[in-house]
Amino acid sequence: GERRGAGVACGVVSREAEGPFCGAERCRAHGGQRRARESEMEAPAGAEGGSPAAPTVLKVSIPVRSTLLVDKHRAYVKSLESERGFEYYVSEHLRMSGIYWGLCAMATMGDDALAEMDRDGIAIWLKRCQHACGGFGGDEGHDPHLLYTLSAVQIMCILDRLDELDADRIATFVAGLQRPDGSFVGDCWGEVDTRFTYCALSCLSLLGKLEAGLIDVEAATDFVGRCRNFDGGFGVTPGGESHAGQIFTAVGALAIGGALHHVEPDVLGWWLCERQTPGGGLNGRPEKLPDVCYSWWVLSALAVLGRLEWIDRQALSTFILNCQDEHGGGISDRPEDQVDVYHTFFGVAGLSLMGYEGLKPIDPMYALPVDVVERVFEGRPKTYPAQTPA
Repeated sequence: GERRGAGVACGVVSREAEGPFCGAERCRAHGGQRRARESEMEAPAGAEGGSPAAPTVLKVSIPVRSTLLVDKHRAYVKSLESERGFEYYVSEHLRMSGIYWGLCAMATMGDDALAEMDRDGIAIWLKRCQHACGGFGGDEGHDPHLLYTLSAVQIMCILDRLDELDADRIATFVAGLQRPDGSFVGDCWGEVDTRFTYCALSCLSLLGKLEAGLIDVEAATDFVGRCRNFDGGFGVTPGGESHAGQIFTAVGALAIGGALHHVEPDVLGWWLCERQTPGGGLNGRPEKLPDVCYSWWVLSALAVLGRLEWIDRQALSTFILNCQDEHGGGISDRPEDQVDVYHTFFGVAGLSLMGYEGLKPIDPMYALPVDVVERVFEGRPKTYPAQTPA
């Protein structure tokens, strides 16, 4: 995608981020691959004459892969724990989300895969990223932000160590970011985004604080409702362009907040299923290239709306599987591009939503394995009580 998702901590990643280990290597890989592809292009017909040039044709053969290389992907994610190259340092600011992506990918691939990770070391490091205000930064010494606070809570849910966090302190930090119009800012600098509404509601819900009266849930969901467009989609703020990443955060926030009456399921479902391209992959908005990450952003929203069957799941599965690195493991945005942990997680998560054999089911609202969500919410509701439309 031209814009990396709606952030995650929900997977929701910050706008400038593509993944904790992928920025520089993606630039190098894309440049080299595109140069190689350009050298294989046929010369446009009529380029030297007066007639229009024919479309350029790429003579690139993409191998078709039909199986998820689970062992390769497990080894790839595990290797990121000890990697200390250039990419490690340039991705420092979003390491919290990177660890969430890696852990959740491993958890979705099986409990034995999760057991390979240094869970104690992760928990110790995570606590060092917390500030006195209760919020978490993307790494030690970084400012607290709502995105990374949700990632931290999600990590501790996966590790089954949520009780080690001070839920009241975190909830106070989150509640302090709500504005009078119901929206949320991500940090003290004041950016407003539907991503942050999702992060706030998801975080408080996971902590068991959504019904504690700390925030105005109805105002929060009403703000998201005002971000809905004529095409059924949702933007960053009211009037913002519909985008699949933002739609995940909007639908997720409305589902958690008991306010799905703000969604027109058929209209939005149609817009989402139109994101499927001829090659099977999904894009984030019209006329853009397909990208594996939208396998999550689009499918999760369709799953919440009960319209997952509206896309060609076989074609999408093939697209995701063709984005695997069969040698070093990991999944890329498009076939033959450089892999990263961001696309690895969202590729695995997308396959899980489509019921791929051998993967644990994942919850489309919380972006966590279903068994983790069931454990966290044992004895209490997963969502805020349903609101009555005004």
